[in-house]
Amino acid sequence: MKYIGEHLLPGQLGQFLVVLSLVASLVACIAYFKSSNASLEPEHESWKKLARIAFLVNAGSVLATFSIIFYIIANHYHEYFYAWNHSDITLNPKYLLSSIWEGQEGAFLLWTLWQSVLGIVLIATAKKWEAPVMTVMSFAQFCLATLIIGVYVFDVKVGSSPFLLTRHQFQDAPIFQGDNYLSLPKIHNGNGLNQLLQNYWMVIHPPVLFMGYASTIVPFAYAIAGMWKKDFGSWTKQALPWSLFSGGIFGLGIMMGAAWAYESLTFGGYWAWDPVENASLVPWLVMVAGIHTQVIYNSTGHSLRATNFFFVMSFLLVLYSTYLTRSGDLQDTSVHAFVDSGLNWQMRIWVLIFAIGSLSLFAARFKKIPHIAKEEEFSSREFWMFIGSLVLFLSSMAIIVPTSFPIFNKLFGTNLVIGEDKEFPYNRIQVFVAVVIGVLTAISQYLKYKNTSKAYFTRKLLWATVISVLVSASISYFGHINYNKYGYGFLAAIHLALFAAVYAVIANAGYIFTGLNGKLKAAGASVAHLGFGLLMVGILISSSKKEILSVNTFNPLNFGPEKPKEGFENLTLFRGIKTDMGSYWATYVKDSVSTKKTVTYFRVDMERKDGKDKFSLYPDLIKNTKGQEGMSNNPDSRHYLHKDIFSYVNHASSVQEGADTAQFRNHVVKTGDTIFYSEGYMILDSVTVNPHDEKHRFTSKDTALMANLTVITKEQQKLTAKPVFYVRNNGAQYMLDTLYSEGLAIGFTRVTDDKHLEISVKESSRLAPFLALKVLQFPFINLVWLGTVLMIIGFVISMIRRIKLL
Repeated sequence: MKYIGEHLLPGQLGQFLVVLSLVASLVACIAYFKSSNASLEPEHESWKKLARIAFLVNAGSVLATFSIIFYIIANHYHEYFYAWNHSDITLNPKYLLSSIWEGQEGAFLLWTLWQSVLGIVLIATAKKWEAPVMTVMSFAQFCLATLIIGVYVFDVKVGSSPFLLTRHQFQDAPIFQGDNYLSLPKIHNGNGLNQLLQNYWMVIHPPVLFMGYASTIVPFAYAIAGMWKKDFGSWTKQALPWSLFSGGIFGLGIMMGAAWAYESLTFGGYWAWDPVENASLVPWLVMVAGIHTQVIYNSTGHSLRATNFFFVMSFLLVLYSTYLTRSGDLQDTSVHAFVDSGLNWQMRIWVLIFAIGSLSLFAARFKKIPHIAKEEEFSSREFWMFIGSLVLFLSSMAIIVPTSFPIFNKLFGTNLVIGEDKEFPYNRIQVFVAVVIGVLTAISQYLKYKNTSKAYFTRKLLWATVISVLVSASISYFGHINYNKYGYGFLAAIHLALFAAVYAVIANAGYIFTGLNGKLKAAGASVAHLGFGLLMVGILISSSKKEILSVNTFNPLNFGPEKPKEGFENLTLFRGIKTDMGSYWATYVKDSVSTKKTVTYFRVDMERKDGKDKFSLYPDLIKNTKGQEGMSNNPDSRHYLHKDIFSYVNHASSVQEGADTAQFRNHVVKTGDTIFYSEGYMILDSVTVNPHDEKHRFTSKDTALMANLTVITKEQQKLTAKPVFYVRNNGAQYMLDTLYSEGLAIGFTRVTDDKHLEISVKESSRLAPFLALKVLQFPFINLVWLGTVLMIIGFVISMIRRIKLL
């Protein structure tokens, strides 16, 4: 059957390029391997020339494949399953790139693209290390290519192709029986991009993070090359700029993800020890450990074994983390883990090949790797740098082990769980890691390699120590750091960590001017350590002093038994009603819907009660995609130098679909009787004749009755309702009383006899537009972002300096 409107050429060309990249990467791997082992120079050069050509063909094929996928998505060619499943015709053009890496195939292709770029740079700069290093790089390219090739070998599916046709994905679906299936709304419109990815951070965060993933292979490849060729130490100086680049770009990618989580998710912050967050943090910590031992070796000859181990483990943990987050095993524990796509067996083989190969080589070469028998002096810089590296590695293990519980449970049938509190099991360990690392980053710069005299060390560091004690004590006391949710022991640890973080900032700032005489070009390490210290100060203050402003004890909504506290942390705002929010007045002003009907925007005006500040918050709800019902939160923040006011909508009556079908139910009662409704009950207390107050202006000439009811909610709150029945122009009329917080409309509709009357009750969430708004305050959160920027700048300064020293 010839289908109308299909564009098959881009997919056919793309699939050819995927196959070409796989073949070219395999040829490059073999040719570089031959070049590495060639004993004669002409043979070495001949194989290297072939390998370069093959790798460049691979790189060009990958770039062209990426471009074709973007072309298919941008033109809404929904005959391709990848385009249909990850985008739709209403998608904002700026999120078209996000559609590529929403799927596993696009994410692997992005990784391959970055490795291609790094490989080209290595070809130009690696010199004598090109052949062995590029052998490892080319093999990694080959492994990644197998994950997107999408072919069957003896009924076994190898990879998943991004060029699979939609009608092949759903071969038996009746919709494809006709030749014009592309015109049908289900296919024409598209399945949509995940609503949480429709954020500008998700356009830039994944490319940077995947560059970080890809970059870890370079120090790994140098370490493997050194052990393979038994040239154990000469690679470390040439590889140091690469490891600094990896540490910097990887760290930047992780913190961009934290910024996305802060702006798009309801973590109530930037970090929640989510398994996918952990999976990226762990290899970065090990990479940073490796950088420090690499510097030690280049300066003293110590720690070469540790350097090899850390760089091997950093890359292996990237591979393991990739399997962890893309196998589907974490889909129930993480908001942004992938589901099982059928590639598990390939990723397991991928991890095992690299793990068995590299760790076996490390074990075989371990005794031959140069090692200085004499231990480092206790007062030397290298000793404490090594201790810091070891602490970072142990910290990473303390994170990755509990994160891997779902894997352990699946493999061994265990039932390991972290517990209901997902954060504290990590925090109670990492807070002490922060103490150790903070102190070490403060003092290590003042130590000399080999040995440091006590007088020199004390003289140089004394003033920084005294100032740090005074500053941190002032922050603890005047900042009212009294976070005792987990007891006074954990609170004491927070204060210690705060001192260590302040110590790192002040000591490293001081060293730049006293130890380096203000020479910023040589101050990369101090700037990075200073940034790390500021980052830690920001984390500790903003987390321990995080305050919920939207406390609601008057009319809390019910968010279900799994969220017992949520109702008390979301203020119910009725449109146009100025509502008390602690030190603020909050007013739900209006809402509006985007032209494509996918996003509902809200405006909430905030005003300090002392009149010193007014601003508006614009959180929104975005319609869920991929057939999911309901809406997802998209927070908004008001930024100040010293704090953020962070808000998101948890519920809004205006986004409910369908007509209000709720009906009034009539109850004949007398004084003292009880009427039950779904969330509580009400009691008729008394009846007032001809009420006269601010709301009612009846006189003795009127015929009016007001029912006085006490409403008891299920939270045992007491509310009042006063519906009125009256006669006017010889006709019976009544005035409803509405309790918006309970969704109740109550009417006094008639008098049945001298003792009984009729009360009509309607339960509905549509009585008045309202929303449930959660508002938090994060003090000094900008220190988190400022510290991140300074830390990355420190990596860049160090990298540039090391390149110039080559």
